[in-house]
Amino acid sequence: MFNSHGNDPADALFRTHQTMGQGVEFDTIRMLMERWGPLAVDIGDDAAVLPHLVSGHRVVSTDACVEDVHFRRTWITPFEVGSRAAAAALSDLAAMGARAECVLVAFVVPPSWEADLPAVADGIGDQVRQAGARIVGGNLSRGHAFAISLTVIGCAERPVSRAGAQVGDLVVVTGTLGGPGAALDAWLAGTSPSAWARSRFAAPSPRLAEGQALAAAGATAMLDISDGLAADARHLGAASGVSLQLNATQLPVGPGVTPASALQSGEEYELLATIPPAAFVTLAGHWEALGGVPLTVVGTVVALDNGATAAAVAPGHDHFARR
Repeated sequence: MFNSHGNDPADALFRTHQTMGQGVEFDTIRMLMERWGPLAVDIGDDAAVLPHLVSGHRVVSTDACVEDVHFRRTWITPFEVGSRAAAAALSDLAAMGARAECVLVAFVVPPSWEADLPAVADGIGDQVRQAGARIVGGNLSRGHAFAISLTVIGCAERPVSRAGAQVGDLVVVTGTLGGPGAALDAWLAGTSPSAWARSRFAAPSPRLAEGQALAAAGATAMLDISDGLAADARHLGAASGVSLQLNATQLPVGPGVTPASALQSGEEYELLATIPPAAFVTLAGHWEALGGVPLTVVGTVVALDNGATAAAVAPGHDHFARR
């Protein structure tokens, strides 16, 4: 209901939102526009119109965050709910080596969430601002369970799929693993997670700059770690027709996390990539300039007939499991 219509020239794509009518729905939209300020652009038409790309490729993804599926209200704040949902969606662009441009946000809002919607909007806005993107539309609906669906749109000169890994490539991951899984385990056990584990669950950072750097350096395949390193290594290997042989002793695990737990920890939103050794050496030479996020070699790409690996036998994170 609150979509955007942009002008064609890239330097004049966005303008301020249009005047809207009266009613509770439009009052809520106006509240969102006030929270997002200049991040929300040209709102009011039925759909968003984006400019033609001069070069490169348009990259688009959608992601959902549903109460009692992806989080529980007692675990994280409304601001963190919005921030985490936006980070998860933007991470899909990072996994393709894309730069974020536009975001569309759709809410399902039960009455019990109305008072917290401004804080949720602030969390979304914070992530969109850090990504250098703009909010160009979305939708509002009543419902029984609170949910946010985000469509993210970006561009990439060289999109990296999960289907290009080659035998002999190195397997690398960004960041430190195991925090979200540790936090989830603690909450489900009725205890409080460590501050580090809670932060990794509640406030992930989409690795947009890191994804673009990996793509530019020659990464052959890439995805974000949402199902757990073990499961996502299987996904990438299956798409590429190879196997990812992981070395558990090399995993960059957080405090109190075992390698076995790190293999299964889902919703990390770190990047898993494969890259030729020579390209990795070149990339490592200027990686720290991106902000200090670790980049760790955790294995190699081998032919399918090399037998089972840790990634082939360890279970992964299940988004449909009850929490």
